[in-house]
Amino acid sequence: MTPTETVRFTRMSDGTAEEYAFLGRIESAELERFPDRVLDWLRQMDVPSGYQVTRLGHCLQAATRAHRAGEDEETVVCVLLHDIGDILAPANHSEVAAALLRPYVSERNYWIVKHHGVFQGAYYFHHIGQDPAEREQFRDHPLYQATVDFCAHYDQNSFDPNYPSEPLEFFAPMVRRILSPTRLPEPGARPVGEG
Repeated sequence: MTPTETVRFTRMSDGTAEEYAFLGRIESAELERFPDRVLDWLRQMDVPSGYQVTRLGHCLQAATRAHRAGEDEETVVCVLLHDIGDILAPANHSEVAAALLRPYVSERNYWIVKHHGVFQGAYYFHHIGQDPAEREQFRDHPLYQATVDFCAHYDQNSFDPNYPSEPLEFFAPMVRRILSPTRLPEPGARPVGEG
């Protein structure tokens, strides 16, 4: 089969091994292109947002802070992508960003990204009629303090238009390494984020 071909089946139960091998090759190519698609989503966030920086500017500033603080590459990429969900699902951006990262990152980074929105609320929920102590429901979780620190050091303070952030091109090789298909678990194995 060539890339312009399609499978013949209309129900998955009718597919053949050859057709699924063909689809597997297409999926492998998509996984190879995935990091660049994510970088394109970040570029789409470079529009006015109501803050003094664009959402991309916020992500770059947060990731630059993490990098300069000596965080490992996986953590820096997670900081860069913590708000990527804004472009896909603004109502639950934290969960979307975490789901995107889950197959590639540690349980620690997955949990922090997934919950950062609730933890970040400590800074502003009282202004919008929500409970700023909502994160206290996680007080006994082993990653509670790590998520507090994530928000304090990289998220809530990264809206400064004068901060000298690194450009997206600085982080692009890191994104490509962390979101590489080589980091995906083997079929049947537990994803990186589950172990």
